[in-house]
Amino acid sequence: MKVLVIGSGGREHALVWKIAQSKKVKKIFCAPGNPGMILGSDLKKSQGLTPVIENIPIQVRELDKLLQFAKKEKIDLTVVGQENPLISGIADLFVRHNLPVIGPTRKAARIEGSKVFAKKLMEKYGIPTAKFEVFDDYNKAIRYAKKLKYPQVVKADGQCLGKGVAVCDNYTQAEIFLKKLLKEKTFGAAGEKVIIEECLQGQEISYMVATDGYNFVSLLPSQDHKRVFDNDCGPNTGGMGAYAPVPFVNKELIKVIEDTIVRPTLKAMRKEGNLYEGILYPGLILTKEGPKVLEYNCRFGDPETQPLMRLLKTDIIDIFEAIINKSLKNLKVEWHKGFAVCVVLTAKGYPGEYEKGKEICRLKQFGESDKVRVFQAGTERIEGKTVGSGGRILGVTASGVSLKEAIHNTYESIGENGIHFSGMHYRKDIGMKGLMND
Repeated sequence: MKVLVIGSGGREHALVWKIAQSKKVKKIFCAPGNPGMILGSDLKKSQGLTPVIENIPIQVRELDKLLQFAKKEKIDLTVVGQENPLISGIADLFVRHNLPVIGPTRKAARIEGSKVFAKKLMEKYGIPTAKFEVFDDYNKAIRYAKKLKYPQVVKADGQCLGKGVAVCDNYTQAEIFLKKLLKEKTFGAAGEKVIIEECLQGQEISYMVATDGYNFVSLLPSQDHKRVFDNDCGPNTGGMGAYAPVPFVNKELIKVIEDTIVRPTLKAMRKEGNLYEGILYPGLILTKEGPKVLEYNCRFGDPETQPLMRLLKTDIIDIFEAIINKSLKNLKVEWHKGFAVCVVLTAKGYPGEYEKGKEICRLKQFGESDKVRVFQAGTERIEGKTVGSGGRILGVTASGVSLKEAIHNTYESIGENGIHFSGMHYRKDIGMKGLMND
């Protein structure tokens, strides 16, 4: 089997790493990929399991080029890591040419591409979420915001690279962000509509399922850490780290999530003519009234995928084939026991303007052992050296019998005596929320 993985970040590296373990796969193409993907399969070639992995210089938004490449190479399966190609309709394009793809259609991907679409869907079908109002006029939004009790959350309708949401502690903050979106057009068309919603309180978790539109299998619940500094301080990022599974999400709570959120969402999408196939990832908050949806994503989470791939025992190709063949009802997904933790190492200045070109030290020594796996995200190779090229550079990921052990194993590999680079920043508290009840 030939597999094409679309994307270049840590999530896609983790997927490539897991796909490479399948006996069904002989070649993996990564578009555009990163240096870690072609260097990073730690499977022993003596086992005969390591497929050929090749990066190809096609960007995720170049849909026609991706299609032509897939047709030319007779790709058997395409896995779309990033949301932008899905929102732009790559799944529709590939399906029209009889190319199997993991990811929802353009219409179905609106569940992530438009927060207004998602909120109205939840309101119509009684899926638990925060109370909200939608605005496209600055003056009306301001008048409404003046009446509210704070904190409140203001969200841009479209994709803003993680910068389109603001938790506002007072009216002044809401006014500033609304002006940024609706008057200054900072995010262009993505901010032409805004949502103002109540600020819910509780622990946030990531809950991903693989679905064929009718049936689904749940992946392990995980927890992301979006703020740039410890104790959830500072601006939002694409994610500073994650761990799985979440100790306080028990079987009873999983059943509630599946019965009140996952099944109703899939049913609602079918009723609206948007059959949803692929990975559905609702970001949830566990309130006193029960779990509620903060937002939907139409693909695997990043960095949640990194610890999930460390723990997944089932051949991931079996999951993908079950989605395409609509046989998920008969699939049992198995997981390795224990926990996994991913700590993201970022460039100095991230999530704002950040430094580039800093050499990463001790990457091979600490990043390719049985205990620790480093998934590369924003990296490139220059003169034989791996250097940082993005904001989120690496995802140091390790497992352990207990969450405490997994945290220890991860952080043990980071710092002056481990993996490091000039200006490196990372949170020191990834996974600590999971230890609160210990």
